[in-house]
Amino acid sequence: MRPILLDTCALIWLVAGHRLAPAARASLEDVSNSDGLIAVSPISAWEIGQLAARGRLTLTLEPKAWFGVALDAGVALAPMPPELLIASSFLPSDRLRDPADRIIAATARLYRYRLMTRDVPLLAFGREGHVETIAC
Repeated sequence: MRPILLDTCALIWLVAGHRLAPAARASLEDVSNSDGLIAVSPISAWEIGQLAARGRLTLTLEPKAWFGVALDAGVALAPMPPELLIASSFLPSDRLRDPADRIIAATARLYRYRLMTRDVPLLAFGREGHVETIAC
């Protein structure tokens, strides 16, 4: 079972207990039941902080503690070495403008994660065949 990488929006929805698409929920259950990996990019911590700082995300905890809760719930932290950051600059499409999205897409590509997201540009990147996506 290939691991799943949660985009920041998927992480937010999952931690908040929002309903996910049935196929997304089933994918998460399949990976969990097989002791597979569900991961998040470290760049998502930065995005959570930015959203909270700008008032676009209201959290019941400080962003650092909120992110820690997600990790404590069994979500692993994906690697983010320099090679990955460089690879994010050379993606096979110019569709992704957001640097965080580029890093998340590069992470999914480099480690062969399936990317769970609601983000329209990332889903389109997946439809182009550059990464396997799971719409949540």
